[in-house]
Amino acid sequence: MLPSLPTTLAAVSSIGVNHYLAVAALLFAIGFFGVLLRKNTLVVYMSLELMLNASTLAAVAFSRFNQSIDGAVFVFFIITVAAAEVAVGLAIIVALFRKRHTVQVEELGTLKN
Repeated sequence: MLPSLPTTLAAVSSIGVNHYLAVAALLFAIGFFGVLLRKNTLVVYMSLELMLNASTLAAVAFSRFNQSIDGAVFVFFIITVAAAEVAVGLAIIVALFRKRHTVQVEELGTLKN
């Protein structure tokens, strides 16, 4: 059985900024180690997006707990930049794959040839 809406809202309101920051730190750490340890460019790219989303979550949490709209506006710009980044990044990855027939970082060590 699902909890009722007031119960859910009460549970969400009891979550403090520290909880949000802990989740953001965990997401950032997962993304950071994904960038450092993975060899596939798509996975590295997804890890970068995870790090960006972690910073977005922290900005939203600070905005909510400071009762300010500044963080929400900042997040709007982050999402806009992230959408542009996805378009450009995926285009570069697809172009590299077409040229080199691989997405492994080790084999893309140079842009020459």
